[in-house]
Amino acid sequence: MRIRDFIRMTYSAIITQRLRASLTMIGIAIGIASVVLLTSIGEGIHRFVLAEFTQFGTTLIGINPGKTTTMGASIGMFGNDHPLTIADSEALRRVPHTRAVVPMVQGNAEIEAKGRKRRSTVYGVGPEMPLAFSLQVASGRFLPDDDIDAPRAFAVLGNKLKQELFANSNPLGEKIRIGGDNYRVIGVMESKGQILGIDLDDSVYIPAARGLAMYNRDSLMEIDLMYAEGQDEQQIVKAIRRILMARHGREDFTITTQQQMLDVMGGILNILTFAVAALGSISLLVGGVGILTIMLIAIQERTAEIGLLRALGARRGQILWLFLGEAIILSAIGGFLGLLIGVAGAQILHLLFPALPVHTPLQYVLLAEAIAMLIGLLSGVLPARKAAGMKPVEALRAE
Repeated sequence: MRIRDFIRMTYSAIITQRLRASLTMIGIAIGIASVVLLTSIGEGIHRFVLAEFTQFGTTLIGINPGKTTTMGASIGMFGNDHPLTIADSEALRRVPHTRAVVPMVQGNAEIEAKGRKRRSTVYGVGPEMPLAFSLQVASGRFLPDDDIDAPRAFAVLGNKLKQELFANSNPLGEKIRIGGDNYRVIGVMESKGQILGIDLDDSVYIPAARGLAMYNRDSLMEIDLMYAEGQDEQQIVKAIRRILMARHGREDFTITTQQQMLDVMGGILNILTFAVAALGSISLLVGGVGILTIMLIAIQERTAEIGLLRALGARRGQILWLFLGEAIILSAIGGFLGLLIGVAGAQILHLLFPALPVHTPLQYVLLAEAIAMLIGLLSGVLPARKAAGMKPVEALRAE
């Protein structure tokens, strides 16, 4: 059987049974569309979270008090014999290739200015926070490099907090009360928006030592170290560990690199993407069963045709590939329609809900089409083998 005859016979079989062929293609199209749509949403969320997580850069290392337990929690968050101190953060400046070291303590307090009150997040930080976290000052300046143990009572407002307390007036030089203590505003940050649900604009920054005193803590919640691009991260980690163990006498702290955090986050998001793809694959399974059923019915209807082909000299392998080819072509066309529907549906969803991140990678599109054709091949094997195994005389008698 020549390739031209094979194509003509397959085309004729599909055109003759338009309704049956259409139903088969629709079943596959719905399955592929579901997979593409769900994986597009999953991949969009994946990329969104990683982009949010890495916008501070990839050369940050976090040091937390307490050694991480087997359950993944740092016991130092709730108290530790050797807390992380501001002096520890100053000692970490000796780490080679360090660009910034930021001691940090975080809490919540009522902030009052000109008769207006608002409860917001208070960050006790060091003066290098804008450098380490890629933040920009809109007006004024950030916290100065004061005496680490007795810094002046200066405060820098987030953009949203400035609007809530001072509206359109200039807050620079004004006094505010944070948790009952007076501070002078020396700067306002540029709008940063929300990052993983944390609104950095609705916050105020004060010196770390004053944050510790405000919340009556003896330990920082975290020290963040930023190192220069292109340096060996593991060597930086070893230097951090060596300095802190010399100061504490033992390893009662946890070092977390940006890459470790990205690996954990990436693993979670990969599971999410796989889960939504698995849900969509259920529709593909249903489509495969549909192809199997319809092809078996087609064999019953075309028994005489099979017998005639066999009587004219068609080999079993040619009959096998004739029916397999029909199943694959139906699946390929259905898969292509499903891709169009899935991609279009993802874009429509993004237009209707702009906050919903959607992304359809090319490799997903190619993989989905390959899966559709594979399903057609697998679903067509049993019917094709049945057709190829028919005896010519018995098949002709079916007429």
